[in-house]
Amino acid sequence: MYKLIHENYSKGQSSELRPPPLSPPFPPPLQDHACVRDEAVHRDARPELRPTSSHKSRALDCKICERFATIKSASLIQEHEQDSELREQMSGYKRMRRQHQKQLIALENRLKAEMDEHRLRLQKEVETHANNTYIELERLAKRHTVHTDKEIKAATAEEKRIQQQIIAQQKKELTTFVDNQKKEYRLCKDKIKEEMNEEPSTPKEEKQERLSRHKETVQRSQAEDEAHLLDQQRLVYDRSCRALKRRTLVKRHEFEQEQMREELNKKKTQKEMEQALMIRQDESTQELERRQLQTLQRLRVELIFLQHQTELENQEEYNGRRQRELHRKHALEQRQQPRNLKMLEMQIKKQFQDTCKVQNKQYKALRNHQLEVSPKSEHKAILKSLKEEQTHKAVICHGNYFC
Repeated sequence: MYKLIHENYSKGQSSELRPPPLSPPFPPPLQDHACVRDEAVHRDARPELRPTSSHKSRALDCKICERFATIKSASLIQEHEQDSELREQMSGYKRMRRQHQKQLIALENRLKAEMDEHRLRLQKEVETHANNTYIELERLAKRHTVHTDKEIKAATAEEKRIQQQIIAQQKKELTTFVDNQKKEYRLCKDKIKEEMNEEPSTPKEEKQERLSRHKETVQRSQAEDEAHLLDQQRLVYDRSCRALKRRTLVKRHEFEQEQMREELNKKKTQKEMEQALMIRQDESTQELERRQLQTLQRLRVELIFLQHQTELENQEEYNGRRQRELHRKHALEQRQQPRNLKMLEMQIKKQFQDTCKVQNKQYKALRNHQLEVSPKSEHKAILKSLKEEQTHKAVICHGNYFC
């Protein structure tokens, strides 16, 4: 049966062999015993692949490897070496990353210590400037206090001297005024006595009364003049004292203003110096930060470039190794391709023969069953229909395997 079918379809057979499809088309089944025939055909249309010699040899190698665990094949040794190389690359990469991280941390710590030292130095400069400013202001305040005390003492002494001078002058004027009054009184008294002597007829009591009245008048007039003089002197003294105090206060105010201007100028100069110091410190801090950031960024760029270069080299090495492996694999497949095709063809033929044997057994069983249950007059038609159906199924199976 197999030879007949193979000769009928050898003309349309292609040179390229391929395995049967997963769902081959089947003709509609017959009415009688359709389930049995369809099940048989469906079971035969997708035969299972039997283990080939390569699978058997691989299984045998696995059993041998299990029995002799210390003996390894060349492929296992090569895979182990590749895994070792990959692990070595990964461990080297991790080691490099840890080393780079340590370098970055060490650089950051060094830059932080440098920045702390720089800020401490700037703080010391600010404190030194503040102390010098305080010392200079204290020195200036002491000098101003000494000058103020000297000015107050000088003004007080000048005021006392002028007051004493005014008092002495007023005393002198009062003494002169009293002396003049006494002279006038004596002159008036002598004149009255002469007049009284020229009139001898005037009684003595009248003369005495006249003299006493004149004396009282002169004394009252002199007392009024002296009081008026004292009032004028007191007024002049008060005015002179007020003018002296006014001049002293104006002079002290001008002196205090001068001291205040000097102090303000000193503070302004110190503030300008402090501002210049702060600006200079800020510029130096910015310059140090910029330099540190540049150093840190430069190191990071170098480390990243080194990491990328290492990754690129590892990737290129891996790509080259994979290309060499693929070249070897392709060359081996090219050398083994005819042998593999021949083995595949033999395997497909064997599977087809097994399928045909199974179909023959099934149709024999079906034929015997139908001959037993059907009358003898229908045996010829049944045999003919079963023969045609078997031939048709065999043709379909052959097409599935060899077309």
